[in-house]
Amino acid sequence: MQRFQQDCVDLARQLHARGRLSRRGLIRALSALGAAGALGAGEARAQAGKQLVMVNWGGLANEGFGRFYGEPFMAETPGVKVVQDSTGPSTGRIRSMVESGRVTWDLCDSSASGANLLGKLGLATRLDYSILDRGNVIAPGFALDHGAAPYSFSSVLVYDSAKFPTPPTSWADFWDLKRFPGTRLLRRDATCTLEAALMSLGRAPDKLYPIDLRTAIKRVTELRNNLVFWNNGSESEQLMRTGEAVMGQIWHTRASVLERESKGRIKFVWNGGILQPGIFVIPKGNPGGELAQRLLASMLAKPEPQVGLLGLLGNGPTNPKAAAMVPAELRRFNPTDPENERQQVMIDGAWWGENYQAGNQDFLDAVTG
Repeated sequence: MQRFQQDCVDLARQLHARGRLSRRGLIRALSALGAAGALGAGEARAQAGKQLVMVNWGGLANEGFGRFYGEPFMAETPGVKVVQDSTGPSTGRIRSMVESGRVTWDLCDSSASGANLLGKLGLATRLDYSILDRGNVIAPGFALDHGAAPYSFSSVLVYDSAKFPTPPTSWADFWDLKRFPGTRLLRRDATCTLEAALMSLGRAPDKLYPIDLRTAIKRVTELRNNLVFWNNGSESEQLMRTGEAVMGQIWHTRASVLERESKGRIKFVWNGGILQPGIFVIPKGNPGGELAQRLLASMLAKPEPQVGLLGLLGNGPTNPKAAAMVPAELRRFNPTDPENERQQVMIDGAWWGENYQAGNQDFLDAVTG
């Protein structure tokens, strides 16, 4: 399954190919995502004393260099170099690296559930909030014991307005095949899908957790004859463009592209969206030590680069000061704009950290069996 972070890299490449993103913009986007080059593990170890290795989910260019995160930190920390490794920091790879005692990474793009799981297993460094400032994020779920979020993203309801005289506005409408006929689109993953299923039954957003797996999965199976699944962001966009699905739950970055490029025919709603923090974690025993915490603190503290990333790819800022800096034309597409944020549900990364493996397998067994 493709992760959101991997799709951000794909989306940048696709927007560049469509002429919507300049070469300079592409380089800036990839740099912000930590995907503008890779560093070998041996070289990282050799220079680790004054070097921090930030690991993300894809690399497309050797140009550019951490403009939004790395360069500001290097400017304020003379003698320290921030480099990018685009080999993909999966939870399994982090675990193997820490347990082998050969850690070469300093800061890894993960998730709330991943941070909680790694912390529970003793594989991630506990963050020092005398270095990081919890006041630099919009909500407690963005500053966890073992991870913090310099960006955000959402899973939202998208629909083809040409198909419906009355637009759908909620997950209850998504499940209403009589009033809103047509094929539905969901990610082949339990995360966010089950939250939407429970909200469609009238479960209050603040009462979703702990998720009632049996009820939520049963609700999803009710759509089985009118349901297609997506595995990556590009696929979700294409299925809506071609009309193979008339309504879906997809990442807000893809929904934003669809709304703009279809000139408003394909729309999306923030109501019932599931807001998720883009969490970075520090592997236990990272070579850069405390410097990694200082780099993460810098990423959280600077709202301007976060607004820049929103403008390029749609990733939401997480610093509370950023909202006021967002240009008026981008507020509609910002998941953490106060008006958009209040309509959404914050994902419970702690619950998913404990229950993802079993819950997702039950979900897959039910929808593919």
